[in-house]
Amino acid sequence: MIIFSHELRRGRIAFALWTGIIAFMIIVCMALYPEMKEQMSGINDLFANLGSFTAAFGMDQISFGEAMGFYAVECGNILGLGGAFYAALMGITSLAKEEKEHTAEFLLTHPVSRLSVAGQKLAAVFVQILGMNLIAAAVAFGSFQMLGETLKTQEFFLTHAAFLVMQLEIAGICFGISAFIKSSGLGLGLGLAAVFYFLNIIANISDQARILRFITPFAYGEASGIVADARIDMGLLGLGVLYGLAAVLIGIWYYGHKDIAA
Repeated sequence: MIIFSHELRRGRIAFALWTGIIAFMIIVCMALYPEMKEQMSGINDLFANLGSFTAAFGMDQISFGEAMGFYAVECGNILGLGGAFYAALMGITSLAKEEKEHTAEFLLTHPVSRLSVAGQKLAAVFVQILGMNLIAAAVAFGSFQMLGETLKTQEFFLTHAAFLVMQLEIAGICFGISAFIKSSGLGLGLGLAAVFYFLNIIANISDQARILRFITPFAYGEASGIVADARIDMGLLGLGVLYGLAAVLIGIWYYGHKDIAA
C-alpha cells in the first residue's frame, strides 16, 4: 500500500484546493438563497419563458423558488461540473505522470507488479473523489440547517450519490486513457469532461439528440431531474458504470503490456 499512500500525499494539495473551492462556492450559493427567495415568483416566470435555455439546465422540471430546487440548479452545476473536472484531472494524470516526470524506472524496479501499481493508483483516485464528495455533501447539508430550510433527504442523497458515480465514471474513463499517453494529458481530460457536459445540454434541448443521453454521464447525474422525480435513471447509471469499468480494465491491460519510457 506504499504507492497508494504516496499517491494520496502527492495529490493532497489538489484535493484541498478543489474541495475547498467547491465547498466555498456551495456555501456562497446557498447564502444567496434567502435574499433571492422573495423574488422567486418573478424569476420562475422569467425562466419559464426562456424555452430551450430552461430545458438545457433542467429548470423546467423543478421550482426554482424552493430551497431544494434552487440547490439542484445552482449548487448542482457547481458540484457536478467542478467535480467532473476534478475527477478528470485525477484520472488522466494517474498513470501518465510516471513517464512524464521520468520516475517510471525507479517505480517499476521495485518488487511490485504493474497490476498492483495501477490498482493502488486507481484506489487513490477513487478515495480522493469520495472524500471530496463527502465533504461537499456535509457542507451542503450544513447550509440547509443553518438557513432553516427544509431538506428533502431522499432527493438530496440520491443527487449526491449520482454525482459520485458520475465522477467515478469520468475518472475511470480518463484513467484508461492515461495508460495510452506519455504526457499529463490535462487538457484532454478536462476537455472530455466539458464535452460530456455540453452533450447533456444538447440532449436536453433537442429531441433528435436524446440518444446522446446514452453517452454522457451528466444525463443520470442531472440534479434537477433527480429532485423532480426522486429517483436516478438506473438504466443510464448502469451504462455509465459499464463504460467506466471497461475503460479501467482496458487501461490496466494496456499498462501491463506497454513499453514504458524511463
